[in-house]
Amino acid sequence: MVVRLRKTLQKVHIPWKNWPGLIALGFFTLIIALAAVQHEGELEPVPLSRMAASTVTRTPFRAQTFTPTPSFTPSPTWTSTPTPSPSATFTPTMEPTLPPPSPTELPAEAVIKGVVGHPQTLALSCESRSAVDWAAFFGTKIGELEFLNALPRSDNPEKGFVGDPNGVFGQIPPNPYGVHAAPVGALLRAYGIPAEDERGMSWDELRAEIADGQPVIVWVVGSVWWGKAVPYEASDGETVMVAPMEHTVIVIGYSPYSVAVLDNHLVYSVPIERFLSSWGVLGNQAVYYR
Repeated sequence: MVVRLRKTLQKVHIPWKNWPGLIALGFFTLIIALAAVQHEGELEPVPLSRMAASTVTRTPFRAQTFTPTPSFTPSPTWTSTPTPSPSATFTPTMEPTLPPPSPTELPAEAVIKGVVGHPQTLALSCESRSAVDWAAFFGTKIGELEFLNALPRSDNPEKGFVGDPNGVFGQIPPNPYGVHAAPVGALLRAYGIPAEDERGMSWDELRAEIADGQPVIVWVVGSVWWGKAVPYEASDGETVMVAPMEHTVIVIGYSPYSVAVLDNHLVYSVPIERFLSSWGVLGNQAVYYR
């Protein structure tokens, strides 16, 4: 703008040194003119009735009421106050109920004298030999072969004698084997002897018989050896447990450490642990006096 003004003044041949005064005079004149225009152009007051009809109604300004924001007051730290639980009522533990003591305490050891054994006649006639030697102790004389021939025959040793009495020792049914306690006990009763056959006789029951002076026939493996039973299904459909080298001996004594047996005509002792294992193979079978 200043450049344009300078060129204009140059055209009208006004020296540059007189320009500041002319410029000041021009501004002064412009201010006076503007004041005159403003005075002449003032509007006449408008009647109130006309103003109400033409003006826009405005919502009066309402001063905003300042509501102070409440300052944050931290909540108190929650402290757990444990509620005391009622004290447990102590119930005394009941002492285990013990079995009633035996009417007579078993002695630590016992031996029966006067039981006489004999060698068995046939390879598998041990049950008959044990039965007639046991019966002789109680006063009944029976021949070994007589007793053997009187036993029923069956392929089930729980029902009768299995196989040829002269067969090879150590086999299991249906091969030549022998007979279990039930047929032996039944035949002894048929001879009038109060014999009881049992499966599952306990060690205490056996000792009680010996302490009472009554020998007991038991079913073991070999000469009271370790062994194992196996299942066998007989022709009648019954499954029974049998053991290779099934054998019988007569228990005639015991001590805290050993068991004395009569095996045919031999008397010897075996450790209790070995005896109980061998006797348990066929289920603790026994024949005893009643």
